[in-house]
Amino acid sequence: MTYILPPLNALRAFEAAARHLSFKLAAHELHVTPAAVGQQVKALEARLGVRLFERLHKQLILTAAGQAYLPAISEGFRHIAEATSQLKPAGAALLQLGVHGSVDLRRLELAEFRSAHPDIGLRVLQPAGLHELVEGKVDLLIARGLGHHPGYRCDRVTEGTGLGDWLVAPEGTADCPEVVSFREWLRAFLAENPHANRRPRLVGISGR
Repeated sequence: MTYILPPLNALRAFEAAARHLSFKLAAHELHVTPAAVGQQVKALEARLGVRLFERLHKQLILTAAGQAYLPAISEGFRHIAEATSQLKPAGAALLQLGVHGSVDLRRLELAEFRSAHPDIGLRVLQPAGLHELVEGKVDLLIARGLGHHPGYRCDRVTEGTGLGDWLVAPEGTADCPEVVSFREWLRAFLAENPHANRRPRLVGISGR
């Protein structure tokens, strides 16, 4: 069977822009420029022969056609991601964790994560910051004082209202199996060690 499909990059641009209702935030997620996202969406609209967005002043709105198209496209990407994940042989998964230079890694006891998840190869880059995350050098970042950044999911891992540590991942990959495993392990670890000296505690989620 031959599938007649639009270009994959155009579909990715549409799906991300439709979720965020923003070319700028979609560009952050896809690591391209807003102009590139806009061009991909425009090319997709031309190919389909329908308008997917209403482009108003500083506002992006899905048309009826865009609203009808989005669920199936998002579901298709989800199925592709799940099928790809299931094909990975044991030990093939790799998680690149970036850590801010001022964070004390000893309080996280990452050896426990490695023992609990032998199928995930955890590599740590320190020092690392948002620049390394944006460039794709790391998949997940423990950052200092970030709090919120468009296009990224930020989980706070320290208490208090001042600057603290945050677990940051691009929204487009925040639910990938390796990232989810680390986030869930961190939650469980901190729940089991609520009084551990200087260990972070997950207290909320921002940026979703």
